[in-house]
Amino acid sequence: MEISNMMSGDQLARLESRVNRFNNELNEGKPPTQSLGKDDFLKLLITQLQNQDPTAPMEDREFIAQMAQFSSLEQMTNMSGEFSKLARLISSGQALNLLGREVEVVHGERTVSGRVSEVTGGDYPQLMVNGTYYDYSQVRRVQE
Repeated sequence: MEISNMMSGDQLARLESRVNRFNNELNEGKPPTQSLGKDDFLKLLITQLQNQDPTAPMEDREFIAQMAQFSSLEQMTNMSGEFSKLARLISSGQALNLLGREVEVVHGERTVSGRVSEVTGGDYPQLMVNGTYYDYSQVRRVQE
């Protein structure tokens, strides 16, 4: 079904203007992204409902399918956040296991070797090697 066949030129121009304005509001203050988030999806659904043809409203099945997609998107977003928390906890635990071990840390173009004398906790654990803190992600080698 083509919209231009159902709308006059004036109506089509107004709709295009509204779509462009909506897209500008969506992108205002946001860096461009490759995927839509749950807020974007909800805004699109609301806009679709507001601008539907009253003589041919959206089918119940279409609406239910879109709501199911929105629910799935929200659950995936929540799971992604929980997986990120889990990854940080695992990383923190692994950093603690390095306490007292000999490690090689890559810092820029140089490699630093030494014994881990201290470990900081938190989301981004750091290791003290030879009196300097290094990020756990910089560890390249561990020895007994």
